[in-house]
Amino acid sequence: MDAALADLLVLLNLERLEVNMYRGTSRDIGSPQVFGGQVLGQALMAATGTVEDRIVHSLHAYFLRAGDFNLPIVYEVDRSRDGSHFSSRRVVAIQNGQQIFHMSASFQSPEEGLEHQTQMPDVPPPESLPERSVLANSPLVSEQQRRFFSRVRPFDIRLVGMERLLSGLAMEPSLQVWFRASDPLPDGESLHRGMLAYVSDFYLLMTATLPHGIPFPSKQLRCASIDHAMWFHRPVRVDEWLLYSMDSPSASGARGLSRGSIFSRDGRLVASTAQEGLMRVMTERGKGGDG
Repeated sequence: MDAALADLLVLLNLERLEVNMYRGTSRDIGSPQVFGGQVLGQALMAATGTVEDRIVHSLHAYFLRAGDFNLPIVYEVDRSRDGSHFSSRRVVAIQNGQQIFHMSASFQSPEEGLEHQTQMPDVPPPESLPERSVLANSPLVSEQQRRFFSRVRPFDIRLVGMERLLSGLAMEPSLQVWFRASDPLPDGESLHRGMLAYVSDFYLLMTATLPHGIPFPSKQLRCASIDHAMWFHRPVRVDEWLLYSMDSPSASGARGLSRGSIFSRDGRLVASTAQEGLMRVMTERGKGGDG
């Protein structure tokens, strides 16, 4: 298996410290703090470890403080309720005795019911799009962007309209990205949903920066996730191509709101996301203020 993907599986396989308490480690992926998707995925796996015969269908999370790469993160799970069909969990992530993140998640027993969904956008297939390494080698990207795009990732990620994104011009706040795990993964719906939570934090906030003509990432803009919501609609495999279609309806008050729909290649809507993030323009002195 690809080394980066194998390492991600290790990250999501938390150490059980006690009943309802788990510990995870972190990796530096090039962001200024612990990657939000990592904390989200680990918290979901911690909650999943306290539920039997039910699968997560929604989560709602807040990022409270920046995480430190060099310290473990302890996840404490509160078993809020186990009903006849649904289980509710609350997870708190702790570093240095302080909460850095908390999340509520709901799990459901399998049920049949009414179904409908929105249609997948008509975009070029992933095989026709350049690999992400092309971004790192483009003369149009800054050195900061080059480091970001050249990082080894556990996912093959291909951006639709990459040339448009590299132009540096203001554009409509919409973005489509194909992605899949770099190698086949073990079976298990809980694992694949945990992996999907991890990768769902990539490029979502970036969508809200597109109308403003500011490169992402950039020293001109301080960005950080504030919250993250996710709904899982249908079974998913993250080692098969998935399309992440994102848009941003609003930015105001130094915050940007982005929404996403994740489709399987055959057009099934497997998950939806929403995120509000900090988008603070840096002052001339290079300070964006406290988070």
